[in-house]
Amino acid sequence: MKKITLYTTPTCVFCPAIKKLLDGEQLEYDEVDVSESEQALERMKQASGQMGVPVTVIGDTVVVGFDKKKLKKALQD
Repeated sequence: MKKITLYTTPTCVFCPAIKKLLDGEQLEYDEVDVSESEQALERMKQASGQMGVPVTVIGDTVVVGFDKKKLKKALQD
C-alpha cells in the first residue's frame, strides 16, 4: 500500500472532502496540519510547489486541491 500524506489547515474547506474520500476507501493516511508547523509547511511546499492546501501525496504522486479524478487515479496506480 502506498503511503498517503494529507497536508491540511483547520480552515480548509476542501480538506474534509478528501478525508471523507480516503475514509470511505478505508485507507490509512497521515494528516499534517501545516498551520502548526513551519517544517511541515516547507515539506508541503517542496513536494507541491504550492502554498495552498489541500495537498495530498500518494506514493510519488502529488495532488493539489480536491481533484477527485486525480486522487482516485493515484490511489489505483
